Amino acid sequence: MTAAPADLSAYAGLDTCVISDAVDALGEPGRPRGVVLDGLHAVWAGARLFGRVVTMQMAAGPAPAGSVHLGVSAIRRAAPGDVILVDNGGRTDAGSWGGLLSLAAHAAGVAGVVTNGAARDVDEAWELEFPVFAAAATPRTARGRYHELTSGAPVEVQGARIETGDLVAADGTGVVIVFQDHITAVLERALVLARKEATMRTLLERGGDPAGVLDGRYEDMLTLLGDEPADDRSAAT
Repeated sequence: MTAAPADLSAYAGLDTCVISDAVDALGEPGRPRGVVLDGLHAVWAGARLFGRVVTMQMAAGPAPAGSVHLGVSAIRRAAPGDVILVDNGGRTDAGSWGGLLSLAAHAAGVAGVVTNGAARDVDEAWELEFPVFAAAATPRTARGRYHELTSGAPVEVQGARIETGDLVAADGTGVVIVFQDHITAVLERALVLARKEATMRTLLERGGDPAGVLDGRYEDMLTLLGDEPADDRSAAT
């Protein structure tokens, strides 16, 4: 496998749909290249993110005496451009991310947060233009209810094992994870798909017949691409 590039900026314009399509195109039975996390949405309109995952797992109950608040360890572990992915088991009865954490993460250069739990202080995230994706929003605090169990360790979200170093992309459509061993292959295939879709979009904008543009070649596009190289990155910008 080709090592994933350290600089992913050339791919940052790819949307979640084309990345998900690339995951499907390259997947094999029992050996997926990534996963879509269902039911997670931006807490403010227009949010989007793209970066390497830093994991954080939460557990029920008050924080141990003397420990820092949940999220602090993950923020300290993250490098600029990373995305914190919070595993709270889908529980939405209290926040798993909040406004002061958004402020601290934003100041540290973190690219955003994805949580399979609830977020709070949504307006503060919006004012910061700090991307947060969650299963729900709530004003209820996690203090005394949940605490950070680990950061950096593998987590299981919606049945998928997600590790620090995986790739996450999120936008108005949803959230998709690309497993780190397949980042290069998936993103290169996504660029090919994006270029083909850009051509189709141009034809439709010019009044092209949808039946001709979106014919069987479009329906079978994921399986017919073969090993076509992705040397034109203009569709990703």
